[in-house]
Amino acid sequence: MNEDTESLGIDLLLEGIHRHYGYDFRSYARGSLTRRVRHRAREEGVQTATALLDLVLHDPSVMQRLLYDLSINVTSMFRDPAFYRVFRERAVPMLKTYPFVRIWNAGCSTGEETFSLAILLAEVGLLDKTRIYATDMNDAVLERAAAGTFPLEKMREYTGNYIEAGGTRSFSEYYSTGFGGARFNRDLSENVVFAQHNLVSDRSFNEFHAIVCRNVMIYFDKQLQDAVHDLFHASLVMFGVLGLGSHESLHGTSHADDYEELESTARLYRRIG
Repeated sequence: MNEDTESLGIDLLLEGIHRHYGYDFRSYARGSLTRRVRHRAREEGVQTATALLDLVLHDPSVMQRLLYDLSINVTSMFRDPAFYRVFRERAVPMLKTYPFVRIWNAGCSTGEETFSLAILLAEVGLLDKTRIYATDMNDAVLERAAAGTFPLEKMREYTGNYIEAGGTRSFSEYYSTGFGGARFNRDLSENVVFAQHNLVSDRSFNEFHAIVCRNVMIYFDKQLQDAVHDLFHASLVMFGVLGLGSHESLHGTSHADDYEELESTARLYRRIG
């Protein structure tokens, strides 16, 4: 199959998904998306994107598997520990000035980032007066996130990240074992709302003092990145904090002048305009 034929097939697949299920992947970065579509086609035993489309339209379980593939689910607790260390040092003092704090963890995936934020906020005495809105477009990963159970074999890696991130307690205090993995303490998620939200198509739903959306927009094309930054700017209070991934930046966006860097290497910004 030549590249033009494959590209047309993927266009048809994405258009069909959008019309039938409402998920819009048409502005996702093409290289990554193509690799994921090829993988799912192979797993479903078909050769082309158009054949995959036929399965997707007639079998919702195939759509669920494809949705998981197309969603960005590569994550870990305290991933990029420097980000959490700088968030603790620079963002927390500002958040402490508010009587109540709302944080949006956009693209939360299976919840590792959400629980990392909850642990950090608990250690600085902010969790009880904070509501974390953890959103993702994929209901299946949200169910896993809400369960708060992660593979036990990951705890050694996560403990190392936690220590590097400036954790002040023993990481093992935050979870219990014996539930098919490590189940994190329920008090960490009492003030967390897990909800479905699609950054591509949904609007702002609240006003936030901090938005954390890391390693999600690298999969979007420039036009979609700009649209998401419009959404975040509309959702963030003046002097609110925006946290991006290590390979993401406000450089070249229409909102570059609306923020100041709190720490460049950690990709942490404060809204000033």
